[in-house]
Amino acid sequence: MSLNTLSRDVRFTQFWQRGLGYLVMITITVLFAVPTIYMLSTALRPEGKVYEYPIRWISEDMTLDSFRVAVETYPALGRWFVNSMVVALATAFLSVIIDALAAYPLSRMDFFAKRFIFLGILATILIPVEATLVPLFLGLSKLRVLQYDFGTYLSLILPVVANAFGLYLLTQFFQAIPKDLEDAARIDGASDFGIWWRVILPLSGPAITAVIIFSFMASWNNFVWPFIATSSDQTRTLPAGLATIFGNPTGSPSTVHWNVVMASMTLATLPPIIIFLLLQRYFVQGISMTGIKG
Repeated sequence: MSLNTLSRDVRFTQFWQRGLGYLVMITITVLFAVPTIYMLSTALRPEGKVYEYPIRWISEDMTLDSFRVAVETYPALGRWFVNSMVVALATAFLSVIIDALAAYPLSRMDFFAKRFIFLGILATILIPVEATLVPLFLGLSKLRVLQYDFGTYLSLILPVVANAFGLYLLTQFFQAIPKDLEDAARIDGASDFGIWWRVILPLSGPAITAVIIFSFMASWNNFVWPFIATSSDQTRTLPAGLATIFGNPTGSPSTVHWNVVMASMTLATLPPIIIFLLLQRYFVQGISMTGIKG
């Protein structure tokens, strides 16, 4: 077999492998996009067309009335939106600071039982969130934190700012930063905090962005704990508040205005999508570069 034939066969194989890979990714993307497209399609349908079968994804009588009705019928929707934004941004900001502070000694320093401490922190990922809800609620109730709006906001933020996944991501990324940069900073008289602030953090933009996106989305989509911890429209976040739009849980599902519900869900979905699209490039860099040794 000549070299030209062998080279042509290799290119042909690579072409089909690449094409198959794209086909698989497109198929998975479509499957994940179907629920979102259906949500948007239902939000744009008139009330009488919600239960129409077979489903018409695009209709000639699409309308934005559902969004108007959602805003007019539920005036607290704007308050829930602001609460979710404040809680999600505060959670993302504090998560990055705490995870980065903890990741530095775990990745750049040597101390007794460092590996066991790191594994112990990672093991908390295996603990179901539901297992912590009762003791967390009882503890906050005894401290009377939930009696005040400010305390309720703190109860939505502080219990989730220490993120084991964010710690793992930043630890792996910090390990990939060349040791020579740290040694040079020490020669110049930099302290550990100075190295963390002036050397490590400026080089960890992609990983920090990835942690911000993960923390923001996790806080924005969090439903169970805000639903338990909040008791009024003044402090409810968007997912917890949207649960009240479904009406009486013991009632008939036919009494629910699903087009209004889907319109509210569409509004709730927009901020995470926008943030991800704006930071997508840094997010991909943070994930792809994690674990690469420098």
